[in-house]
Amino acid sequence: MIEFNETQTGLKTGEEHLVHNGEKLDQNLLGFWRWNSSDLLSNTTRGRFAEFIVASATIVDLNQVRDEWGAYDLITPEGIKIEVKSSAYVQSWEQKKLSKISFGIKAAFSWDEETKKRTEIAMRSADVYVFCLLHHENKETCDPLNLNHWEFYVLATGELNSYTRSQHSITINSLRKLTEPVDYSLLNDEVVKKSELNSRLCSVGG
Repeated sequence: MIEFNETQTGLKTGEEHLVHNGEKLDQNLLGFWRWNSSDLLSNTTRGRFAEFIVASATIVDLNQVRDEWGAYDLITPEGIKIEVKSSAYVQSWEQKKLSKISFGIKAAFSWDEETKKRTEIAMRSADVYVFCLLHHENKETCDPLNLNHWEFYVLATGELNSYTRSQHSITINSLRKLTEPVDYSLLNDEVVKKSELNSRLCSVGG
C-alpha cells in the first residue's frame, strides 16, 4: 500500500517543480494549474470554483485541501455541512442556445470515514444546499470571477427532502418558487439561517 505524507497531500504553493533524475525541471505546479483550470466555464472546473466561492463566503478554512470524497462539500467553523451545486447558461463549447438550468439533488451513498465503507442507504448528508447559478448570458463578457455574475440560492436539506416534484433534480424555476437568491455578502447569514431551519425540520420529522 502506498503511504502518502503531508508533503504529497497537503496544500501546495504552486512553486513545486517537476523532478527528473533528481533535478528540477522548468515546469511547476502553477503551470499545471494554469493549463488545467483556467477555463472557469468548464463544467468540472466551474463546479469546484463554485465550492471555492461558497467556502470563501462562509469562512471555511481554505488552508485545508478540498476533500474530493467527502459526504458533503464543505463544513463551516460552526459545523454546518454544505453541499454546493452549480449551473450556467453559457458553456465552454459552441452553443446554439443557452443551457437549461437544473441542479442534481439525488441522495447519494457517501463515504464513511470511520467504517471506511460507503453508506448502505442513499442520503443527503449536508445540512444545507447552496445552488450557484452563473446567470450571465453573454459568453463574451461572462466572468465567473465577478460575483455579480452569480446568483446564490440556499435551501435546508429538509426542504429538499419535502420537495414533491422530483428527488433527482430541481429546475431553476422550481428553485425560485422555494427561495429567493441572496447576494454573496449575505450568503453566510443565509446558510446559518437555513441550517437552523434544517434542525427544526429534522426535529419535527423525528
